[in-house]
Amino acid sequence: MEALVFFGLVALIVLIAVLKTAIVVPQKTAFIVERLGKYSCTLDAGFHILIPFIDRIAYRHTLKEQAIDVPPQECITKDNIAVSVDGILYVQVMDPVKASYGIGNYLFATTQLAQTTMRSEMGKLDLDRSFEERTSINAAIVSAVDKASDPWGIKVTRYEIKNITPPQTIRDAMEKQMRAEREKRAMIAESEGERQSKINRAEGERQQAIALSEGERARRINEAEGKAQEILLVAEAQATGIRKVAEAIGEKGGIESVNMQLAQQYLTQFGNLAKANNTMIIPSNLADVAGVLKACTSVVKKIEG
Repeated sequence: MEALVFFGLVALIVLIAVLKTAIVVPQKTAFIVERLGKYSCTLDAGFHILIPFIDRIAYRHTLKEQAIDVPPQECITKDNIAVSVDGILYVQVMDPVKASYGIGNYLFATTQLAQTTMRSEMGKLDLDRSFEERTSINAAIVSAVDKASDPWGIKVTRYEIKNITPPQTIRDAMEKQMRAEREKRAMIAESEGERQSKINRAEGERQQAIALSEGERARRINEAEGKAQEILLVAEAQATGIRKVAEAIGEKGGIESVNMQLAQQYLTQFGNLAKANNTMIIPSNLADVAGVLKACTSVVKKIEG
C-alpha cells in the first residue's frame, strides 16, 4: 500500500514537471529562457521542452508593432505660450535579449524619452508654426527616440501628435483672429466681384459703342455708295440721252425737229402761264413768238411733204 502511494506521488511529480517544462510559444512572440539564473536561449514560435527545475521563462516579448499612448504634457513654445501636447508612439521589439537585459521597462523608457523630445521640439517653434510643423516634429521625435532606444533592441517606427491644446485665452484670441481673417477675405472677395462687375459693364458698354459706331459708319458708307451710284447712273443716262440727241441732230431733218420741239415746249409753257395767272405779261417782242410759230409750221410742212 505504501509502495502504491509512493509511485503515485512520483508519477504526479513527473506529470507536474512535464507540464511545467513543456512550452508552446505563440506566433510573433519570443520567450527568454534562463538556466540557473543566467541567460540560456531565446525560444521562437513552436513547441519546446525545458529542463525541469533548471530552466525557466524569465521574459516574454511580443514581436508585433505596439502603439503606446503618450500622456498629455505641458510644453512651452518659443513665444512663451504653454500648450498641452499628447501623441501615440509606435515601437517594435527587434532584439528580445536587449529588450530583456538592456533596460528594465522599455515601454516606460520610450514614453518618457518621447515626452522630453516633444518638449524640446516645441520649444523651438512659435505657437502658430507648431500647428503647421506637425510632420517635422513627428520626424524629429522618431529620430531621437529611435537613436536612443537602439541599445534596448527597440525600433521606433513612427510618432503621431494627437492634440495641441493651447490655453483658453489663446484659443479665444485665435478664434477672433480667424473670424477677422474670414471677414477680411469676404470683404476682399466682395470688392473683387464688384470691381470685376464694373470692368465687365464698362467693357460691354465699350463693345456696344464700337458696334454702334461701326454700324453707323457702315450705314453712311452704304448711303454714300448708293448716292454715288445714283449720280453715276443719272449722269450715264444723261450722257446717253445727249449722245442720242446729238446723233438725231446729225441726221436728216434733225435740226428742224429740235426747233419744233423747242417751239412746242415754249408754247406749252406760255399756255400754262396763262392758265395759272389772271394777269399775264406779254413778251415785248411778239415777233419772236411769231417766228417760233412760223418755224414750227414750216418744219411740220416739210415733214408732211
